[in-house]
This record gives sequence, structure tokens and C-alpha cells, in this order.
Amino acid sequence: MKKIYLPLVLLFALNSHAQEEDSPTNSFKISGSVDVYARFNLNSFNRNYDDIDAPAPATSFANDPGFAIGMANVIMSYETGKVGAVADLVYGPRGEDAVFNSIGSPNIVNQLYVYWNVSDKVTLTLGNWNTYLGYEVISPAANFNYSTSYMFSYGPFSHTGIKADFELSDEFSAMVAVMNPTDYTEFNPVGTYTLGAQLGYAKDTGSAFLNFLYGDQDGNLDGIGNNGGDASAGSTFQVDLTAGVDLSDEFYLGFNTTYNITSTGEAYTDTGIRDIDGDDFGFYGAAVYLQYSLSDSFALGTRGEYFKEFNGGAGALGVYDADGDAGVFALTVSGNIAIGDLMLIPEIRLDSANQDIFLNKDIDGTQDSLASVLLAAVYKF
Repeated sequence: MKKIYLPLVLLFALNSHAQEEDSPTNSFKISGSVDVYARFNLNSFNRNYDDIDAPAPATSFANDPGFAIGMANVIMSYETGKVGAVADLVYGPRGEDAVFNSIGSPNIVNQLYVYWNVSDKVTLTLGNWNTYLGYEVISPAANFNYSTSYMFSYGPFSHTGIKADFELSDEFSAMVAVMNPTDYTEFNPVGTYTLGAQLGYAKDTGSAFLNFLYGDQDGNLDGIGNNGGDASAGSTFQVDLTAGVDLSDEFYLGFNTTYNITSTGEAYTDTGIRDIDGDDFGFYGAAVYLQYSLSDSFALGTRGEYFKEFNGGAGALGVYDADGDAGVFALTVSGNIAIGDLMLIPEIRLDSANQDIFLNKDIDGTQDSLASVLLAAVYKF
């Protein structure tokens, strides 16, 4: 009996192990963050009047006066074997600003996509995902500074389409994508498409990513309104480089530079559609991020950014010289104080432009600089 019983036990054990290996592994995760802040100008006023908002840097999200809220962010992901899905939902002013081009929904979907790990080296993704361009991201839990840069604010936030990610080696990666025009998150209302690409290099001590985007962002003129009716810009090209390296156990250095240009496009005239006269327009910039960890719970960091618009650019700064140019240098110093999963971020920021783009404290004139302070609290789970 013992001679018969032992092989049966071994056979049962091997069969059970094989079934476990063949059965897909199910994984469900919930994560997210909540952020709030208080912001005050030092050299201008701090309240909204009937038709005048309190001055703020012309960047995204952290721009309301006094005590304010950011957003609640809930990310749900589910994976079975080689396939999975992600639903990233946002609630609050920061979330609404992040998905500003949503048309039909109540502006709560930040990301919504499915993916298939075709192999260990190739992943296909279909749906809506946050942009691959730039150093900063929408979620404040993943940024060192709470306020955001100009380059991030006027580049794309999100894309909807299909992309393929490739692991070329242990250090190199690549991505190619076909997408709707940027920030049209739910569907494509204009009928043109955008191409995206990325080449990445990453090691334990640092990484670098070279990003590209090309396509018509507002559609071709077709005689029936076309997203505005009487004019259409040409194609947009953007190239972007993001890099970071650990200089030591305490020091980290990050870098981002970008160049964005859009051709002038076409317009309706009495004689039909014609090319618009004028120069191409866009912006470029560069930012350096330096961070120093004094302990496991306290770090200091600074971001220095120069941002330049040409021929009207993206309309970011609002006031331009005779050639349609304007530039700004922004210096931001932030602290990160970790209390468990809660991060306190005290921050001081100075924006200095070459045009008078900010209202002064008496609301009777404009000035070329704005100094502000804020305190943010970000809890992640």
C-alpha cells in the first residue's frame, strides 16, 4: 500500500502545482490621494472681485486665493494574467482643470484604459492615459513641488488612443502611439489624429526620456463649422527631453526642456480656404530641479524654469511685445515634510516676466513680477 500511495500523492501534488501555474493570477488594487492648500500673494491682492481674479502664476492648478481644495483621486486597477484595466477618477477643482476638454461626462475620468502584456517585452494599451511628455504629472502625490511649471501647464495633459510599449533591453525602452488630438479624452470630435513616440533609458541611478508628438490638434477646415468655424491651425510638433540622476544618497538633479511649434494653418475668406499669413507660433523652455534630503522625513527642493512664447505662443502670458514674444523666469522653493502617508509642502515662488503681466496690489496698474507663498497637504493611500 505504501508503494502505491506515495506515487499517487506525488502525482496529485504535481498536478495541483501545474494547475496553479496555468491559472491566471487576479490582482485588484486601489490607490489615490487627497490634496488641499492655502495660497497668498506677497506683492499683490488676495481676493476675487466681480470680474477680476486674484493674481496667480499663469500655470495650472494651485492658483486660488486663501484656503482652497485640490482634488480627491481614486485609482482602481484589476489584472488577470496578461490583461488588465485601470480607472483613474478625480473630483475637485484640480481634477476638473486636468480634464478640461472632456465633453460629455461630468469631468471625473482622468485615465481609463485596458492593456495586454503581449509578451515580456511588449505591452499594448487602448484608452485614455496621462501624457508621457514632461517632468511633472497631474497627481500632486508624484510631484516634489506643489505648484506646476509653465512647460507642464501648456503641454498636453492626457491622450486617448492606442500605444505600444517595447522593452528593448534592460536599459532601453520605446513607445509609439496613434492618438486623438491632445486632451480630447472621450472621443475625437475633429477627425484628425496625432502621432506620439518615446525613447527611454533607465538605470538604478537615473533615467532619460526623449519624447515626440506630431499632429493637427483642431481639425482641417471642412466648410461646416469645424470646431470654431472659420479658421484652423496647422500641425503641432513637440519634442521634449526629461532626465534625472541621483548625484548622491542625498542629492537629486532633474532636468526638463521642451520645444513646441504650430504652423499657422488655414482660414475661410471670400474666395475660399487659404493659408493664413504669418509665422508659426509656439513656446520653448527649460527647467532644473534640485532636491536635497536632510532626513527620511524632510527634504528641500528648488525648481528654476525659463519659459518663452513666440508669435503669441499658447496665450499663456497674455501680454506680448510687438513681435508677439514674451518670457518668464520662475523660481520655486519647496519643502517636503513627511508625516506617515501625509506630505506637507510649504512653498515660496517668484515669477518674473519681461512684460507686465500681473496686476499690482492697488489694482490700478500692472507689474512684471509676482511673489507668493503656499502650504499644501497631500495624503496618499
